[in-house]
Amino acid sequence: MVLVSVVMPSYNHERYLPESIESVLNQSYKDFELIIVDDDSVDSSQEIIAAYQKKDQRIRAFFHKKNLGIAKTLNDGIEKTKGKYVALLASDDIWLESKLEKQVSVLNADDSLIVWSEGEIIDAKGLSTGQTFTQMHFAQHKKKSGNIFDHLLQGYGNFVFGSSVIFKRDYFKDIRFCEKLKYYNDYKFIVDLSRSHSFFFLPQALAKYRIHRKNAILLDRESWTRDEITLWNLILKEYGSSISNRMKAYLLSKIGSAQSSLGNKAFARKTFFQAISLDPFRKDVFSFLVFALVSGDDSIAKFFVKFKPLLLDVAHSLSPICKKT
Repeated sequence: MVLVSVVMPSYNHERYLPESIESVLNQSYKDFELIIVDDDSVDSSQEIIAAYQKKDQRIRAFFHKKNLGIAKTLNDGIEKTKGKYVALLASDDIWLESKLEKQVSVLNADDSLIVWSEGEIIDAKGLSTGQTFTQMHFAQHKKKSGNIFDHLLQGYGNFVFGSSVIFKRDYFKDIRFCEKLKYYNDYKFIVDLSRSHSFFFLPQALAKYRIHRKNAILLDRESWTRDEITLWNLILKEYGSSISNRMKAYLLSKIGSAQSSLGNKAFARKTFFQAISLDPFRKDVFSFLVFALVSGDDSIAKFFVKFKPLLLDVAHSLSPICKKT
């Protein structure tokens, strides 16, 4: 059997941590090590981890002396792994018993793949909400296997369930969780993986994603928005030369929307016009122009001057259609 290194970042999840650890220990696939890195929890998480480490030699625990953030915690954990494959599990999520066995069988056939699965959404008590992870992210019809880079960047964010992912440890030589990002580091990591590796999706829910009051997005929406802006800027910087103008325009529009929600109207207008300049036939051009008019900016006049010939050509091409109607 091939050794799988399971990496579990831990922070203040004393209520859910035992069930999460047990879901790894109870796997039908037995050749694994469980690396738990606690990011200076202030509850009883460290005591729980230490107790489990004493009971099972497959558990290797590490404790930060100060809080360093989830990205640093994950990077530290993966760097300590010894297995051929690395699987990730949040300390408030749960695996089904057959999770590793089914995914390793896929990797045995093609170990170049990034394997992930559907997830079941549960509440704080562990009860099913009746929704799946991809449904929650409006990704039922998204491409989930093969080259999914473009699909990850379009729509409603990261639809790859992080606690279901398993991949070759060698891939970590070139890719790290971005420590500049507080909340979107997992999204950036998946995007980076998808740029150079194919994904394989298992439609069975092999893990459970828990929603509870301590989920970060429910506690700090403004920081999430600022982190989102950093994410899109990083992607534009790293991949801007290799993605289409339409994709760049889409990402700029995301930045503009986020800036607008923070009250940075002038910056949002500038970003929206950059998006229109790259893709003047965007379906949301009208919304951008209305935003500029309502918020007040003479750059809209400059935009019309710059694109006057193009707009006249469009109007001319549409005039016969208008006459027929």
